[in-house]
Amino acid sequence: MGGAGLFASFRHHDAQVLHDAGWFIEAMSVGMVEPDHLVLAAADLDAGTAWLEQHLGVALTAGGKHVRMGTHNRLLGLGDNFYLELIAIDPAAAAPGRPRWFGLDTLQGADRPRLIHWVARSDDIVRDVAACSEALGEILSMERGDYRWRISVPGDGHLPGEGLVPTLIQWDVPFHPAQRLPDERCRLMKLEGFHPQPARIRAALDSLGLGSRLDVHSCPADDPAQLVAYLRTPRGLVELD
Repeated sequence: MGGAGLFASFRHHDAQVLHDAGWFIEAMSVGMVEPDHLVLAAADLDAGTAWLEQHLGVALTAGGKHVRMGTHNRLLGLGDNFYLELIAIDPAAAAPGRPRWFGLDTLQGADRPRLIHWVARSDDIVRDVAACSEALGEILSMERGDYRWRISVPGDGHLPGEGLVPTLIQWDVPFHPAQRLPDERCRLMKLEGFHPQPARIRAALDSLGLGSRLDVHSCPADDPAQLVAYLRTPRGLVELD
């Protein structure tokens, strides 16, 4: 959020956020659509990784390249079947011939990584894309290494719900990226969002059965939508925005 920056210690919020942690963890364990990962965007992957590792006090793990989108990433495990993805445009990759996912083509030159989005896991992505009250886009087949998945991507690459309505993913392999990541003792305690039209966002989340996963608040009409996550790390509780 404000002046403390991307990762700042919020000691006066610790008690409330840690109290809320049980709410988020319990919510993750039920339902047909589940939180899958957080998405941070960086203008440069190496610089973003260095900045993020310094502030978290843990190392990110090499991910790989998404040839179809011209992007690459690094990852951080956040517990069972949940992780953080730091993603950036790959300057060595060929242009994808279509807008990149997660609005990366329109990302302004940020001075540090930004939490722009989240992704939810579906066991029937065709059903759930159709059920969502917010347009999630077409379903694309993707691969990286031995991973295979399908994911919803709007044709113009924009973020659904200005980042607050999750992209949907269906993993088509019997393993999950988080299962292969080292445990750096980081966990997501709470996820919340701010939007000028909170009722619209809540309706979209409810249509996916995700109403309890994101705490949505109203913000002034001229303020941009914003996603905020609270992480427990070896350095204590930090805020990610």
